[in-house]
Amino acid sequence: MTVFIGLDISLDETHICVVDEDGKTLKETKVMTEPEAIAPVLRCFGDDIKRVGFEASSLSPWLSNELIKLGFPAIIVETRHMASALGAMRNKTDKNDARGLAQMMRTGWYRSVHVKSDNSHRLRILLTNRRILKRKFLDVENAIRGTLKVFGVKMTRTTRGRFEQDLMVKLAEADPMLREMTQSMLEARRTLLEQHNRCHKLVLKAVREDDVCRRFMTVPGVGPITALAFKTTIDDPTRFKKSKTVGAHLGLTPKRYQSGTVDYEGRISKCGDPEMRTLLYEAASSLLTRVQSWSVLKAWGMSLQKRAGKRRANVAVARKLSVILHRMWVDGTEFMASRDELNAATAA
Repeated sequence: MTVFIGLDISLDETHICVVDEDGKTLKETKVMTEPEAIAPVLRCFGDDIKRVGFEASSLSPWLSNELIKLGFPAIIVETRHMASALGAMRNKTDKNDARGLAQMMRTGWYRSVHVKSDNSHRLRILLTNRRILKRKFLDVENAIRGTLKVFGVKMTRTTRGRFEQDLMVKLAEADPMLREMTQSMLEARRTLLEQHNRCHKLVLKAVREDDVCRRFMTVPGVGPITALAFKTTIDDPTRFKKSKTVGAHLGLTPKRYQSGTVDYEGRISKCGDPEMRTLLYEAASSLLTRVQSWSVLKAWGMSLQKRAGKRRANVAVARKLSVILHRMWVDGTEFMASRDELNAATAA
């Protein structure tokens, strides 16, 4: 007898539902969200287990790796697909979600999620920490600029390095309470900037030691942050059969709606990692506006910009960048700026 299992995971508890190949419920229970607590329930069915599925979440990679080590066929289900599949249920409960997941495992109507390697997760956390520190640093600096305008202090002609020094000069004649309050904000800004620079150095070190990231940076407009983010987002290039599907995976392709006589394409889908999509858009914008060197890619983007406008051209170039980076990764090549280089590589 073949069985299918659905797990609805929360921080403290996990609801388990087991169904057979006919959809009949064999067991329902609730345990702690720990592999040691879930495994005994699954072992009762031994080799009859076909699939064990649960929704993608922050706990999913850890739990998936642990269950696979214990010999269970764990599958992580894509969140949007699961929400659509379970949307018809009248009552939204953890128990019903576990039932729905078990039925999805039985029918095969699910979309599995790729589980990144531990190294990719570590580097992703590094990039996330760097981004958070940068945003908080800018929030504190903008708060200082905004609140001091009430007293006529305008910090316009200054740089990031001289910001604190120039500000204290302008506050030299201010009342002691205002100087003390501003000093506390400056200390927080200084600490955030120091820790951001520390994370940034770790990112640069990781990029220097990675041959793939160094090859990514041969593409005009692609810097160390974009290179490392792309490598950790894709993680395994072989999971994409065609390079052009990477753009769709990152939400850079238009959505389509067709029903009866209605058929139109809308804006980009914005699926996948939003930070990676933003970085590719910024790289495309840099290629079209700041990069001075000529390339086939830039010529194509500038031609498209004249016909369709700047924003659409940036999106199209960002999508093209994702395809180029993936193909470079698979082929082990560097960026080829001219058509002669491309023809020579194709002939070889």
